[in-house]
Amino acid sequence: QVQLVESGGGLVQTGGSLRLSCAASGRTASVYAMGWFRQAPGKEREFAAAITRSLGNTYYADSVKDRFTISRDNTKNTVYLQMNSLKPEDTAVYYCAASDRSIYGYDYWGQGTQVTVSS
Repeated sequence: QVQLVESGGGLVQTGGSLRLSCAASGRTASVYAMGWFRQAPGKEREFAAAITRSLGNTYYADSVKDRFTISRDNTKNTVYLQMNSLKPEDTAVYYCAASDRSIYGYDYWGQGTQVTVSS
């Protein structure tokens, strides 16, 4: 089992920045990739970004590309999501996830952290 705890959410104005963190514990050596997903009110959860644990390959949804940056610190078992140029439509609960297999299917999920972007 892998446990994930997100932090760093909050309220920010349009154009501002936030950095989310996701600390992993447990069987972290088995993790192949970690990702960030988000779910806005009344909408389905959607993929935002992912990173492979070993090589650090990154993947982004078109909606966040060039504004968000995912990174990892394997010594701390932590993944970050730097979010710049935030827009009201980025408002959502952001979830961290970990996968033992690929960037397309996730086995473990955090509890989520709220990000609110005011206009």
